Amino acid sequence: MQNISELIEKVIDKETIIKAVLSGIQNKNQKTFNKVTIKKVIIKNEEKHQFEYFYDKNVEHKNLNSDETKKELYILIKTYFKQAFIYTVNYDYQILINKKGLAKIHQNKATRKFEEPSHNKKKKYILNEGELTPFLIELGIMTTQGKIVKAKYDKFKQINRYLELVSDCISYLDKNKTIRIIDFGCGKAYLTFALYDYLVLKMGYNVQIVGLDLKESVIDFCSNLAKKLHFDNLRFEQGDIKGFHQFSDVDMVISLHACNTATDEALAKAVSWNAKVILAVPCCQHEFLKKIKNEKMIPMMKYGIIKEKLASLLTDSIRANVLEIMGYRTQVLEFIDMEHTPKNIMIRAFFDNNTNIKNLVKQYTLFKNEWQISPYIEEAFGTSFTNKLEQQ
Repeated sequence: MQNISELIEKVIDKETIIKAVLSGIQNKNQKTFNKVTIKKVIIKNEEKHQFEYFYDKNVEHKNLNSDETKKELYILIKTYFKQAFIYTVNYDYQILINKKGLAKIHQNKATRKFEEPSHNKKKKYILNEGELTPFLIELGIMTTQGKIVKAKYDKFKQINRYLELVSDCISYLDKNKTIRIIDFGCGKAYLTFALYDYLVLKMGYNVQIVGLDLKESVIDFCSNLAKKLHFDNLRFEQGDIKGFHQFSDVDMVISLHACNTATDEALAKAVSWNAKVILAVPCCQHEFLKKIKNEKMIPMMKYGIIKEKLASLLTDSIRANVLEIMGYRTQVLEFIDMEHTPKNIMIRAFFDNNTNIKNLVKQYTLFKNEWQISPYIEEAFGTSFTNKLEQQ
């Protein structure tokens, strides 16, 4: 039988994968996914392979083209897993990796039938056109006949994308207790209403959500709508992030489009509350624009627009790393928002109380010193963070 590389080339280029399942972690001390499945899908009329990465408490997805699939599949088998089953239209393959890292490949008769990839079907959203949803109707996104208003279709897709990101988080929330959620800078609260509808009406959670915004007119509008919809445990208050002191603990903190260092204040609040889940989409990031210095990067930074984008990426990198040092498993994702910029970065963090931070602190310190910056987030977090820096 051929080696792993040859087999992967064969099943991707000459056969059709029905499904692949990779399991049995080689190094159990490695904190990572414990299983990966692969199937073929169609996205925008293009064939892809969808990888599902199963962690202890959530699942993540990647859609890869053929070349990317070959590389990723090879790395997963050689580096992470002891066994892999690959089911194609022609054969079933089993790959076993021994303790020395050597592979044994078995080829058997095909046992599965091929079905058309699921993305050929109409996409099934969490919220669907044709299903009357009162909050969407009240916000002018859906008609009373269940049709999505054409001019609001981008907003409808954005709401669904947001709920998909939230759905990956709910396993971190205890369904047996009242879940407290704070939404800083909620604005007209499209996403806040969507979150309440999803968690309470669809998932059956007992929640208490507070939406916070500076604009009195926005708070009045949202409060009246919450009453009209009988969203009894959703309330809105006027105020800023830094001055909110009503709770001593919160389960989930959301901060979408808090400008500049207001995001840092929101993250500091979330960590002080020991929030299990944090979702943050920063915007208007000016802090590092005048601060960053790096002689090696002058060819980039002499162009204003590139320097601005670089400063924004540096800011979010700092934030993500600070959260990791504070014990969170942090992800940086793409989030689509049609009201602001076409594509924003979302920082999504789950508290797992990671105390093995010595290397994280070292990396963070080197990174910060390389750019000669003293980020405001350290001031926002205070001694709870600076004390950890001393653990290096």
